[in-house]
Amino acid sequence: MMKWTEYQSCKGERSLKTGDVYTWKRTFTNEEVLEFGRISGDQGRHHVEPDEEGRLMVQGLLTATIGTKIGGDLHYIARDMANEFLRPVFTGDTITCDVSLEKVVQADGHKKVEMKSVYRNQKGKEVLIGSSHGIIRD
Repeated sequence: MMKWTEYQSCKGERSLKTGDVYTWKRTFTNEEVLEFGRISGDQGRHHVEPDEEGRLMVQGLLTATIGTKIGGDLHYIARDMANEFLRPVFTGDTITCDVSLEKVVQADGHKKVEMKSVYRNQKGKEVLIGSSHGIIRD
């Protein structure tokens, strides 16, 4: 099983196997939430008006970019993605995403890959779970 300490040294490596786990974490800022809202058009009040603690709610798809960062490092091309948003994420929260390779099968010129993702906040609470199917070209 791939461990976090090994992840940085093998980004983009083609020796992927079922059971490997990749981890990345990130803390979002108010500026990032506002910029993502400008780019995406997601200008919901909860994304642009700070709460009593000065925080903004992070867009769900911005939160999901933690997993897409891992996919990009692996040169993964998603064919489908499903996400379940379990609880809100706010600016200042540190979110850790674990991406598990559930299935890796060699096909003609590529690997077929099935992934599961679990995103947790700094308190260890799940905030997002997801799955994806796609390919990595050889």
